[in-house]
Amino acid sequence: MQTPTQHSTAAALVSDFLTGEVLGDRADLAHFLREHRLVTEGAIPITLADLDEAVVLRDGMREALRGPDGDEETVARGQKVLDGLRVTVRMMPGPETAEHLVPAVVDEVRRGLARVAGAWATVLATGEWRHLRSQSSVR
Repeated sequence: MQTPTQHSTAAALVSDFLTGEVLGDRADLAHFLREHRLVTEGAIPITLADLDEAVVLRDGMREALRGPDGDEETVARGQKVLDGLRVTVRMMPGPETAEHLVPAVVDEVRRGLARVAGAWATVLATGEWRHLRSQSSVR
C-alpha cells in the first residue's frame, strides 16, 4: 500500500494551476484567482491580455515539467511571463502569510499570477516539481 503524498501549500497551488479548470475565458481566470484567494474580494478587471498571460504561463510550466521532451518555445514564452511578474523576498514571513516570495506588483491580476510564480519558485527550490511531474494529469 502506497502512502499518499501531502503537497506543500505552494505545490498544491501550482498543481491546481496546472491541472485545474480550463482557462477559456476571463471568468475562468477570475474564478481560479478567487478560489485560491490570490486576489481580494470584489470586482477584478481582467483584460484579454491578462488571460493570455495566464494561459502562456500555465503552458510554459506544463512544458517545463515535461523536461527534455517539453517544447522549448512554449517554455521560453512562459519564462517571459515570469520575467514580468515581479516578486520580492521577505526577510521574515508575516503572521498573515508564510510566503517568503510575495508579489511586488500593484495590478490585482498580475499580483495573483505573481503568487503562482512565487509558489513555482518554491516548488523548484524544494524539489517538489518532481512529484508534480509524475502526476499523470500534468500534460
